[in-house]
Amino acid sequence: MKQTLFATAYLTDDYDAAIAWFRAALGWVLLEDTDMGGGKRWVRVAPHEGAETSFLIARAVGDQAPAIGQHAGGRVGYFLHTDDFAAQYARMRAAGVQFEEAPRHEPYGTVAVFRDLHGNRWDLIEPN
Repeated sequence: MKQTLFATAYLTDDYDAAIAWFRAALGWVLLEDTDMGGGKRWVRVAPHEGAETSFLIARAVGDQAPAIGQHAGGRVGYFLHTDDFAAQYARMRAAGVQFEEAPRHEPYGTVAVFRDLHGNRWDLIEPN
């Protein structure tokens, strides 16, 4: 039996702002945006059309709101691999992405930490 991780929830307070950020800042594509009624939408974004895993952008409601920007409790919670760190880093900086540090070289590859539109921490990594 084959299993794959299809999607992971990404909390936001605004569907359109999140879509815009993923597209502009990371260069991701919008895979789906379906109105579910009552202000709810089924929205998926991913690094490219053929990506096996996507983010399901979910608008937080009620007591979920404090979790926006705290998906990993302040730790780096997302790890974005690239095959061209220099180009992706330059593209993201030009799009206004704020990096917490200069790129550094680790045993596993080149990495720099950045924050998304809600303050979640990510690693941009070019593996060795």
